[in-house]
Amino acid sequence: MKSTTIKTLIIAGILLVAGRVSSPAQESEVDQLKAQMKAMEQIMEEMKKKIADLEKKQAAQPAAPATNAIAPGVNAVVAASKSEQDIEKVAEGGTLGQQSEITDRHNLQDYQEQAPRPGDYTLDPKYHGFVPIPNTPALIKFNAKPRLDTMIDNRNSGNPDRFVTATIPIGPPTAGGGEQFNMTAKGSTLSLDVRAPELPGNFRFYYNNDFFGSGSGMAYRLKQLYGEFFNVTAGFTYSIFEDPDVWPNTVDFEGPNSAIFARQPTVRYMIPLAEHWLLNLGLQQPPTDVNGGPAGSPFTAATPNNQAPDGGFNIRWEDTKRGHVQFAAIFRDLGARDPGVVPDQNVLGWGLNLSASLNLFERDSVQAQLTYGDGIFHFCNDNFFNGDAAFDPAGNLQALEYLGGMVGYTHYWCDRFSSTATFGYVDLGNEPSLGPTFYDHTYYTSVNLVWQLRKHLSVGLEGLYGKKQVVDGSAGDVFRVQLGLVYSLFD
Repeated sequence: MKSTTIKTLIIAGILLVAGRVSSPAQESEVDQLKAQMKAMEQIMEEMKKKIADLEKKQAAQPAAPATNAIAPGVNAVVAASKSEQDIEKVAEGGTLGQQSEITDRHNLQDYQEQAPRPGDYTLDPKYHGFVPIPNTPALIKFNAKPRLDTMIDNRNSGNPDRFVTATIPIGPPTAGGGEQFNMTAKGSTLSLDVRAPELPGNFRFYYNNDFFGSGSGMAYRLKQLYGEFFNVTAGFTYSIFEDPDVWPNTVDFEGPNSAIFARQPTVRYMIPLAEHWLLNLGLQQPPTDVNGGPAGSPFTAATPNNQAPDGGFNIRWEDTKRGHVQFAAIFRDLGARDPGVVPDQNVLGWGLNLSASLNLFERDSVQAQLTYGDGIFHFCNDNFFNGDAAFDPAGNLQALEYLGGMVGYTHYWCDRFSSTATFGYVDLGNEPSLGPTFYDHTYYTSVNLVWQLRKHLSVGLEGLYGKKQVVDGSAGDVFRVQLGLVYSLFD
């Protein structure tokens, strides 16, 4: 534009000079030249002034947006994407969604991050690690958590990779065996989190896996796969009976024996009741764990016969400063089938679970849980065998009584060092058909020191003790020392 204007002004100047050259013939040649020079000087001044005005106008106008060489205008479309606008909002110091009343305690296990939350509640309103998906309202975060655990047991623990009190051997030939050493990376996890925090309904898709699947070596295992929209969660995730926010920070990947921990196909609806109150209603897969007894028992051929889903609810009180309390209930139709021996039978299973994580002093917290019911061993962290129901001597199906308690205390020595002490107890009822070596009760204890070595690297040292006792009074115990290292790409 500037070049065209200058050319126009020069042509106009030449025409003006040409007109002045044709002045009366009686003027002297010198006067004519002087007049021409003066006219040209005036024209040049006017041209300079107009050029300066044009440059000022161009400087005041916004620069034209850059365009994509392959598809012109694509960048402008991307910049208009809702996801791009959300990221810009965070970059400018804003937040997305509503800060949850629940405190993220940054455990070595990321169970709190995996849990569905109602509405636009989020543990991280800054959405660290999320990137926009162009031309959509969605943000996406990929996270990898490589993990290495090194363990030394004073004798055979029954499970070298996880500290499971239910599998502690009792008596020969498996008990004892002297000191044993093991290293594993099976606790490494991969996760994918897709969210649209400012889209109506607050859509979320979450995926997570580790490598504790069946088989040798690093075997794939799905942990979470669910979608959430308008407070409805559907997919493979935590039971409605569970409280992921009460998990103590253990270096041991397995955690306390009495923790309620079960993932299964489920659908749930979350209802915010008031400022600090939430209600969750849900239905889930009914995995009846029927125990037909040891070899030689007349009921060993019994199989589950599920005829209705498990149903339950939990109600939560949450407060940013104080912590949270949750009360949950589950109701089950436990069924069994043993053709030719006993008729198809069903029995009621039910459970109550009271849990809390409370903030103490400035940085300390206590986690506690008490669980009681019939036919709910499936939801217990010690569930490594069928313990929901069994047959009495008359061949009637009975739900086994369950009692479990857990407490953990976390203390921060400073910003980078913390310790957690944890205790768990489980007592399970039995029937004569289960035999004298059936599980009766177990203890779990652990104490650790966790060092936040770098922003994304944690190292923990933990001592553990577990004890198992069976129906006839026989018992076995194990000591373990474990060193764990967890690296998180984005957290």
